[in-house]
Amino acid sequence: MKLKLNLLTALAVVLSVLSVREAYADPRGLWNTEDDSAQVQLESCGNHLCGHIVWLEEPLDDQGNPKTDGENPEPELRDRPIEGLKIVWGLEDGGDGKSWEDGKVYDPESGKTYNAKVSLEKPDVLELRGYVGMPLFGRTSTWTRAGQARSQ
Repeated sequence: MKLKLNLLTALAVVLSVLSVREAYADPRGLWNTEDDSAQVQLESCGNHLCGHIVWLEEPLDDQGNPKTDGENPEPELRDRPIEGLKIVWGLEDGGDGKSWEDGKVYDPESGKTYNAKVSLEKPDVLELRGYVGMPLFGRTSTWTRAGQARSQ
């Protein structure tokens, strides 16, 4: 009886450790950008990962209007608000439980779209790499998991 109880206890411990590890490897959720000027909600979009801006530190322009996507190369999209804008899409599971790749990231400050990949090396630290061509030719932005949504 005691051996059976010890085996059940050991199994419960192993399963709980595995479930905690799974939770840490989940990039879905709310993230603070590297410069802390925005929060991005990452979520599942079908079989992919995508994300949109849900909060801006400075949501209004000099005239008191919501900031818009003024640098977008497509003139018809320049009036859409930055808050709510999808900036990450198409990321596919990398198969190792901590990376997602072959996606895109849009930079509303420059109006440019880059290839993207993300990785979670720590449970609350996400590294987003935007690049042209190969990941070698790009820049990594480090985001931290947000404890709560910010409000204006």
